[in-house]
Amino acid sequence: MAVYDLEEQEQLEDLKAWWRRWGNLISGIVIAVCVAIVAVQGWRWWQHNQAEQAAVLYGAIASAARGNDVAKAKDAMSQLADRFAGTSYAPRGAMLLAGLLFKSGDQAGAKTQLQFVLERASEDDLKQIARFRLAEVLFDEKKHDDALRTLDARHDEPFAGIYSDLRGDILAAAGRGADARAAYETALAKLDSKSPYRAYVQVKLDSLGGPTAGSPAAAGGSASATPAAPAAPAAPATAAAPAK
Repeated sequence: MAVYDLEEQEQLEDLKAWWRRWGNLISGIVIAVCVAIVAVQGWRWWQHNQAEQAAVLYGAIASAARGNDVAKAKDAMSQLADRFAGTSYAPRGAMLLAGLLFKSGDQAGAKTQLQFVLERASEDDLKQIARFRLAEVLFDEKKHDDALRTLDARHDEPFAGIYSDLRGDILAAAGRGADARAAYETALAKLDSKSPYRAYVQVKLDSLGGPTAGSPAAAGGSASATPAAPAAPAAPATAAAPAK
């Protein structure tokens, strides 16, 4: 029996020696892991809380835009930009407010909001829409060179058609008919062949004398009858709410 007591005592002493050597390190690791878990959970809660509050303000902007209430939309957007600029709701709220301001005649305010989108948005698609809308506002102000420079920025293929169409409008307004025809031809080449929007672009191209010789449009022949032009593109559009 004494032998077993001696063995147990030796094992206990070995354990104490091992703990003296490694105990602080193990305790530190355990504490660090616990702190990391708490930090991650806290960060997730904070992000969720931020998103919920931002969503409420975005909803207020959307409601104000539907009711053409500029003051209410500007107030909600001010809070959204100040408190939740890092959320995906902020640039989308700015897109909504830009459209409302443009319709109300506040072009300077619309440009400010569109610049905010370009600076804050993380999605390339949203940035490219904002850039297109900014070019529209500059065009409306007859700042043709600035509008063209805005359209010069890189954009994805799905946007090539509408970018070229707007470029054609700007060039035509600036008296650069030949360049405008080339831009409209590019727009027709880039737009979906089934898109009804092509008829609108074709009308504008025909008004400038039709496609240039050797262009794809000229090779394909023009329509026998000029179709009625659909409604012109709207002023800065609203943005869909992002998923939480």
